[in-house]
Amino acid sequence: MVQGKINEIHGWAAMKPGIKVEPWSYTPRPLGENDVEIKIEYSGICGSDLHTIKEEWGGTSYPAIVGHEIVGKVITKGEKVTHLDEGDLVGVGAQVHGCLQDDCDACSRNLDPHCPHGVFTYNSKYADGHQAHGGYAEAVRVNASYALKIPKNIDPIYAPSLMCAGVTVFAPMLRKGVKKGDRVGVVGIGGLGHLAIQYAHALGAEVVAFSHSPNKREQCLELGASQFVDTSDKSQVDAVRRSLNYLFITSNSDSNQYNDYITWMTFEGQIVLLAVPTGQMTFAPIEFIHSEVAITGSLIGGVDALKKTLEFAAEHNIRPIVERFPMDKVNEALEHVDCGKARYRAVLENSTSSNL
Repeated sequence: MVQGKINEIHGWAAMKPGIKVEPWSYTPRPLGENDVEIKIEYSGICGSDLHTIKEEWGGTSYPAIVGHEIVGKVITKGEKVTHLDEGDLVGVGAQVHGCLQDDCDACSRNLDPHCPHGVFTYNSKYADGHQAHGGYAEAVRVNASYALKIPKNIDPIYAPSLMCAGVTVFAPMLRKGVKKGDRVGVVGIGGLGHLAIQYAHALGAEVVAFSHSPNKREQCLELGASQFVDTSDKSQVDAVRRSLNYLFITSNSDSNQYNDYITWMTFEGQIVLLAVPTGQMTFAPIEFIHSEVAITGSLIGGVDALKKTLEFAAEHNIRPIVERFPMDKVNEALEHVDCGKARYRAVLENSTSSNL
């Protein structure tokens, strides 16, 4: 077993429910033969980070270092790692381990986020009992299969957001076969939505952006939307009813809005949840019979989807719009994101001046 170069990892951890993190260190799990150790340069802030440290989803194990949009350089690798070398710039998303075996029902279908042996990047435990910690830190150790090389033509500052937000929107588009000529709606023009517009447009779809903020219209059109619908204007919404093949929900819409979303879809249209609505959904079965509309969801993306997400972004110049914060200003950044002020992704930068 190779000895890691960092015996104690310094980071910023949530110690109790809230949106405050503080300096904290932990001893990482031993570096396995299939693992890599990564010195973190950038770590994006995702909405999931806030839900976790605030314990809004329950089950948070404190202290917790969150962050699953990680970019950095490999500084050590296990004996069996052959596809990565020290010095390689890599990205890590929301998962750091999966069995990736052909006899696994999930992994064999490129659905490794559902692998029964999977480990998420933070607030998750390995089989040996070690808790996984994320990217608000100086380093991280992960299974090398989940460390993806960043294409050379993607500036590293833009890569973190692609590792979670990017794959979250692109993976279901790939699985469902979004193609040229499809009409694709995107609800919520934020951290996920502004990337969903770009990916769908690059696939050749006619993109309809939905937002209650009319001041986002011009930016949506610049990102690739063919049409902008102000959801507070009933006449604009009525004009697009029964016209969409796909609708990607990227904001935490109220559960009762989904009844209206069904009316936006053409026959056999699909509504895809990428964010968690509040409350319970209630539908009359007859709505599905008459509309032949399906409602489904998607959980991040596995190794194969991550590779394709990065390659497609590199080829089609898909980039997130980001705001940069020094790692030691992480609490300011969390407040900024929690208040809904981020346009559209916040990225933390490690430097020698960080007080870790």
